[in-house]
Amino acid sequence: MKSGKLLFFCLMTLSICWIGCTDNSTLFEENKSIAEANWDAEQVFKFETTIPDTSNGYNVYLNLRNAGNYPYSNIFLFVNTYFPSGTIDKDTVEIMLASPDGKWMGKGLGDIWDNRILFKRNVTFPEKGKYRFEISQAMRLNPLPGITDAGMRIEKVK
Repeated sequence: MKSGKLLFFCLMTLSICWIGCTDNSTLFEENKSIAEANWDAEQVFKFETTIPDTSNGYNVYLNLRNAGNYPYSNIFLFVNTYFPSGTIDKDTVEIMLASPDGKWMGKGLGDIWDNRILFKRNVTFPEKGKYRFEISQAMRLNPLPGITDAGMRIEKVK
């Protein structure tokens, strides 16, 4: 009987830890790999999610992973947002990946650096429904070496 109580206690503890560690603020996150870390300008990454609430504020992030051989300190991206009604919002975004002294920004492990860049802060989406986001690189060098992954994250403002 004691082992049954111990098992129950262990399962309850794990359940509480799991519930406490889940991030309820994340509505959407997806990242896509770039073959051979060479991002062609014609390669457009598409992400779709449903926005359930027009009264909530959301933070929208762009996720980029770069290798140490990326030849620039910044990157320009085209970001298109397709609303449920068919409206399109087009943005050109510059993201700094290295500081002025040449050190890579973001979280690094070995020769790979992860960056989560705030794209839109506390935005309220005007329509409920399915949104599509498209991200493509807008640099002059094509293909663009050293970018290994691109993605986005949408989370509720706490």
